[in-house]
Amino acid sequence: MIRVRFAPSPTGNLHIGGSRTALFNWLYARAKDGKFILRIEDTDKLRSKPEYVEEILGSLKWLGFCWDEIYYQSQRSGIYREYAERLLKEKLAYVEKTEGRGEAIIYKVTPQNVIIDDLIRGRIQFDTANIKDQVLIKSDGTPTYNFACVVDDYTMNITHVIRGDDHISNTPKQALLYQALKLPAPYFAHLPLIMGMEGGRLSKRTGATAISDYRSLGYLAEALVNYLLLLSWSPGENREVIEINEAIKIFDIKDVNKTAATFDMKKLDWMNNQYLKGADPARLTELILPLLTEKKYIQEGNFDRGYIISLVKLFQGRLSTLRDFADWADFFFLKDIQIDPQAREKFLSRDLSREFKLFSERLEALEQFDIASIEASFRQLVGELNIEAKVLIHPVRAALTGKTVGPGLFEVIYYLGKERTKERLLAWVKRGNV
Repeated sequence: MIRVRFAPSPTGNLHIGGSRTALFNWLYARAKDGKFILRIEDTDKLRSKPEYVEEILGSLKWLGFCWDEIYYQSQRSGIYREYAERLLKEKLAYVEKTEGRGEAIIYKVTPQNVIIDDLIRGRIQFDTANIKDQVLIKSDGTPTYNFACVVDDYTMNITHVIRGDDHISNTPKQALLYQALKLPAPYFAHLPLIMGMEGGRLSKRTGATAISDYRSLGYLAEALVNYLLLLSWSPGENREVIEINEAIKIFDIKDVNKTAATFDMKKLDWMNNQYLKGADPARLTELILPLLTEKKYIQEGNFDRGYIISLVKLFQGRLSTLRDFADWADFFFLKDIQIDPQAREKFLSRDLSREFKLFSERLEALEQFDIASIEASFRQLVGELNIEAKVLIHPVRAALTGKTVGPGLFEVIYYLGKERTKERLLAWVKRGNV
């Protein structure tokens, strides 16, 4: 049975690079009916924090990467020492005393050529002549990264090690330890780096923020996972949007590209929009409600859920993130709206108080206040005034919403309601549109 592992260190939050590694491990396990092992590499006592463990586990669950088994390296110190002492007995390692700090166990490296048949990169050869003797157990009793990896991967029956290619330099060191311990080595597959749009490694400015941040920014988990899939893998046939269950049926680690992937926030926004457009408005509303509460647009337990679902339907085709809704739909929740300077200059710089007054009177006279009646009333007015509809549509939208663009004007008027629409139009009548 194929067994893969994702082994984050809880010295920070889960970021894009780590989540892509987790995805490809999880996906390969599910595609091959294998097991996905989570190993928390928490031997760094000073830098490992419980809150980072919590964030990593929470982010993995949110992304949908549920693990089959979980281990913590901090609970396995006896196992590492057992394997280190095995090398000591065979005189393949030695003890080095450190004054006042205890004893370290060190493996003696013998120069040789190491060959790795990487599942993504093909055959890689290493000359170990330049590799110095490797510390196995540090003087404080904790294992080093490479030694713990070898012991853990063997004892956890890991068959495939899928990780970023920044770990390639560790591979020959680990291969030597497998050889010394007379243990079968797993298959290795090194994923290409993820680069920023400018060509360098990811920075916070180019997308290297925590997965929990993407969640709070209003990205859907399934959209982020789909985008992560495209970073070094393609479903073929020029497809980009693919449900994870379909990807499971066709994914193989050998199909991953060798070349570095580029992280593009605009492409992620596009992908999120694709999923938002097709999502259930009621589900989106549940995700949006905390954002509206945060901005004090609604009070918990004191709002019309059906009304907000209607507003979500109005905007969801345009959204890149859930937070866009809170920003773009603010005029439905605020009593006093702010007029965007561009909207003021472009559409409200001339006096349209007469037209606004006439339109508000037409709205007041409507017996049936629905979208079709609102539009018919508006079309009749602009016909009587002998003006193009756009001459009035854009200024009315700016007066009602404070923005230059938005949903259809007649839908906006309907969901604002007759009284609020009249109130905002007449406020501009009083000031003469200046």
